[in-house]
Amino acid sequence: MIKELTHDPMFLAGKSETATRDDLQVAQDLLDTLMAHRESCVGMAANMIGVRKRIIAFLDGSGRVPTYTVMLNPEIAGCDGMYETEESCLSLLGGPRKCKRYKTIKVRYQTTDMKPRIKTYTGLTAQIIQHEIDHCNGVLI
Repeated sequence: MIKELTHDPMFLAGKSETATRDDLQVAQDLLDTLMAHRESCVGMAANMIGVRKRIIAFLDGSGRVPTYTVMLNPEIAGCDGMYETEESCLSLLGGPRKCKRYKTIKVRYQTTDMKPRIKTYTGLTAQIIQHEIDHCNGVLI
């Protein structure tokens, strides 16, 4: 179900809790909401739809064909190649903000089947994931 976006910086600055199997509907709602905003957004975290759970959804351009991916409890397990960039966010009003990101990241997460995975991402997909994990950690750009 498509959910309304949260713009309250106090809510967004709170840390998210561990996601469980009971949160799979939240993961689906997050994906539905992201896809509804696909013209202006490439990633979302659950707190952006008002739920403080460690769930992210994003457009994954790491394969031959871009696909939408959902991660539960994502954590950056390694990173390399820091650079400075600017990012915008649907939840935050105003223009792009400066931030630091890594060119390559290794992410530990669970699938929607609750299976553990570790995967390495680079480029824009790595940047999107870092932005969404920041949301889970209550970090606003």
